[in-house]
Amino acid sequence: MSNETVLITGASAGIGLELARVFAADGCGLVLVARREDKLQELAGRLQGEHGVEVRVLPADLADRGAPQAIFDHLTAEGVAVDVVVNNAGFGAIGPVAALPVERQVDMVQVNVAALVHLTRLFLPGMLQRGRGGVLNVASTAAFQPGPYMAVYYATKAFVLSFSAALAEELRGKPVRVSCLCPGPTYTEFGRVAGAEHVRLFKFGAMDARSVAEAGYRGFRRGRLVVIPGVTNRTGTVFARFLPGTVVRKFVVWLQKPP
Repeated sequence: MSNETVLITGASAGIGLELARVFAADGCGLVLVARREDKLQELAGRLQGEHGVEVRVLPADLADRGAPQAIFDHLTAEGVAVDVVVNNAGFGAIGPVAALPVERQVDMVQVNVAALVHLTRLFLPGMLQRGRGGVLNVASTAAFQPGPYMAVYYATKAFVLSFSAALAEELRGKPVRVSCLCPGPTYTEFGRVAGAEHVRLFKFGAMDARSVAEAGYRGFRRGRLVVIPGVTNRTGTVFARFLPGTVVRKFVVWLQKPP
């Protein structure tokens, strides 16, 4: 059983919710962050009842540039030391860059990239000072190739993977681990929010969120840098690395161009 305190963003649904369950089952105290306070309170009550762990709820919209600092300041004032940061919050949108609302695309960069970097930077020095902890970033198999018709989303996940790998190298030999979870299509709210429910991408072996969360948790605990759940997803990333770029991009278009 762990006595760590774990902060999880995007914890109200999907992979974030399942990661909260997995960490709680290991005895970790939790700080749950998402926009929907009612969902967080419901989850907190369940986890406290099932596992006897302390769960704090912090409603926040990470599209707000000030949210990471506000989260950090609140926990610091409460005397809460965060041992593990799980940067799970993120969203996508399907459609051509020229047609999607500019605000939505900029917010995507803010949530998927800027808030992730900001939270990591704020909590990392404390982990290093205490000599324990880690960062689990949630990227995607989208990180391994460009994504026409989801161009900004794919680019943000490529950033997350690159950032995680660089940070892991900076921390080599130190008692703070970094892992990057790269799931493929997963049955969560993501497809509906992104407007991607009816494209081919979600018709080929999507995984359930619990399996993805468990794979990510195991990989993080074992110190693996990149965790790709599922044989199909791992095979796809290999093809993306070795096939010609034009072939990969055309295949992605076939998978997710809106009808």
